[in-house]
Amino acid sequence: MFNKGNIKSSIVATIKSIIVAFLYIIIIFALVYILFSDTISRAISLIDMVSVDTNKKILQEVKIDLETKNLKNYPEYGTKYGKIKIPSLNIELDLYYGDTLSILRYGVGHSSGSYFPGEGGSIVCMGHNTKGFLRELPQIQDGAQIIMETSYGIYTYEVYETRVVEQNRLDAIEISRDEEKLMLYTCYPVNSIGHAKNRFITYSKLVDEQYIQ
Repeated sequence: MFNKGNIKSSIVATIKSIIVAFLYIIIIFALVYILFSDTISRAISLIDMVSVDTNKKILQEVKIDLETKNLKNYPEYGTKYGKIKIPSLNIELDLYYGDTLSILRYGVGHSSGSYFPGEGGSIVCMGHNTKGFLRELPQIQDGAQIIMETSYGIYTYEVYETRVVEQNRLDAIEISRDEEKLMLYTCYPVNSIGHAKNRFITYSKLVDEQYIQ
């Protein structure tokens, strides 16, 4: 006959062993990520074979038609076409057309599904929440300026709202032709380990534009 006390003790011991093993696995994964996060990111980026032009010279052939508010020539996907600056946070990053993993390794990515600065519609840009990129973005205040310097003009936007939303809230970055606004976001929280499920989004309106022809 089985001893109920022994069976109960065995079950409890087994559960404890499973919990301890699970905690060890979590700790190991956390240490690996902390020590090798950059290497892991590069390895993941190998899956994404989009060619990225890291040339520091901003392309000059991209121009805007002031009558139609459309670009005469669009930059190639994966090409740097300007810079994005947030003076209040001392942020200055290269601006690329496209938002793949390989592109985001070098700077801020501009979603191909949105409009370009000066075209009068919604602009969607994103960047990593790591040091040297947009780690400080959640510290931004309403009224702060975000400047997009392109080869055809300099566009200044003023922040009027910020939000933290779940990553699948596509309605939070809805594209519209009715008003030129910039939506710049990064993963949130910025100190998260592993995949962050939320996004920190800044919304800013166009307040000044200077054309370069």
